[in-house]
Amino acid sequence: MSHPHPELGPPPALPEGGLRIVALGGLGEIGRNMTVFEIAGKLLIVDCGVLFPETDQPGIDLILPDFSYIRDRLDDVQAIVLTHGHEDHLGAVPYLLREKADIPIVGSRFTLALLEAKLREHRITPYSLQVAEGQTEQLGPFSCEFFAVNHSIPDAMAVAIRTAAGLVLHTGDFKMDQLPLDGRLTDLGGFARLGEEGIDLLLSDSTNAEVPGFVTSERDIGPVLDEVIRTATRRVIVACFASHVHRVQQVLDAAEHHGRHVAFVGRSMVRNMGVASDLGFLRISPGLIVDMKQVEQLPENRVVLVSTGSQGEPLSALSRMANRSHHQIRIESDDTVVLASSLIPGNENAVHRVINGLSRWGARVVHKGVAQVHVSGHAPAGELLYLLNATRPSNVMPVHGEWRHLRAHAELAVQTGVPRDRVVLAEDGVVVDLVDGKASIVGGVACGYVYVDGAEIGDVGEATLKDRRILGDEGFISVTVAVDSVTGKIAGGPQIAARGFTDDPAAFDPALELIEAELDRAASEGVADVHQLAQSVRRVLGKWVSDTYRRRPMIIPVVVEV
Repeated sequence: MSHPHPELGPPPALPEGGLRIVALGGLGEIGRNMTVFEIAGKLLIVDCGVLFPETDQPGIDLILPDFSYIRDRLDDVQAIVLTHGHEDHLGAVPYLLREKADIPIVGSRFTLALLEAKLREHRITPYSLQVAEGQTEQLGPFSCEFFAVNHSIPDAMAVAIRTAAGLVLHTGDFKMDQLPLDGRLTDLGGFARLGEEGIDLLLSDSTNAEVPGFVTSERDIGPVLDEVIRTATRRVIVACFASHVHRVQQVLDAAEHHGRHVAFVGRSMVRNMGVASDLGFLRISPGLIVDMKQVEQLPENRVVLVSTGSQGEPLSALSRMANRSHHQIRIESDDTVVLASSLIPGNENAVHRVINGLSRWGARVVHKGVAQVHVSGHAPAGELLYLLNATRPSNVMPVHGEWRHLRAHAELAVQTGVPRDRVVLAEDGVVVDLVDGKASIVGGVACGYVYVDGAEIGDVGEATLKDRRILGDEGFISVTVAVDSVTGKIAGGPQIAARGFTDDPAAFDPALELIEAELDRAASEGVADVHQLAQSVRRVLGKWVSDTYRRRPMIIPVVVEV
């Protein structure tokens, strides 16, 4: 656990009639979205997502929000409101429900269906409340009204939270596609109505705040995918997010149009598309979908595979195809691979590695850089300005984005007339109070990363990750030596073993002489404590390695008395 803001003291008691907002994730980063609202001693959580690890976090599977701020107050939590079904907004719910299983979960039909499928794998049965746009639910002192928003997943919603302290609008992730595939528009009329009522605080998606203009319609992607599939001579493999139902629908339509069958690849893709089909969000013609065993019997020019792995995740189906470790699919020359997604910041190198791996085997790789095969699910600057002008909020708190996105969004708010001192730039762990119509930073709380490493949660900290980085970057050296318990002189060894450092078996011969000399010196001075001797060995070997190789491996000395 860590406190990211030592300059901020602990927050004071919340004034009577005030509303407290604490983001436990999602500010200053893309992922781990979780915001806690507090009034009159009661809490409301909006979203509870995960962050996926980067290359400098070896061995980590997922990163969770830090629940320590609310851990002692879970009985006060009225509900967890989910804006939509992406992992960075609901992926941490199973881990929070492990601590208190009966917290009500509120969300749309598709969002809850995705969550419940995930929770079954964790053997958790949630207490859930399904809501739809236009619906209002009283959750303790929080009156929540839900609004349709357009995003890269069906059934996404914004939530207006009415409290005694004022009206807050949390947009969730949204864009303003004017011709969405499902006809479900972002409810600008509803937002404008809230603006007339008076929005005291707007929390709005900042992901594309640096991107000018307006979003390209999803409908523009269909003809491009159709042309890619029409001109492909062998198999077509489309990689996209396992939740992007609209993109998968476009692939299904194009495949059917050109007489191809479709198979889903990847556990999450199979699961999510099954849920989407069952609920009517995905239209599948009879006989169009086949399983992988049937694919092997079909001509290669009659197959489309829809796969996970568009972000280059090391264990995803597409990554395994790229390095030819997938047990069913082997990339061959003239296969066509489509990466139908945007790059999440930080994933660029991983995706380029996958593209190069696929190209090595002769595949034709089509991605956003060379063809219009994806549009973002987040509103660019023109749409954010539109929202700000339609809602005219008294205070603005940019959310969902890295620092550059938050600052760009803050400048947009100022341009539309929001006073600069009413634009709150916060990050994870910063406490914001809305009191008497004014939002301001009042303190900070502990809010570090919580790492999931296999079956363990929170057992790995920054010290362990530092050791893993050293092992990965510099290697490991162990030194074993036996000393006489009476004289302190060398009785056996020293022996040096190294991993991930050098392949030359004679590389450490000069160091052995230095270690022997150091132990002889220590013995002559009467030093017999094995701990002191081990530290002396570490120091001598460490200096020799640094001087000789300019490297700093992990060194483990073992001194044994005999």
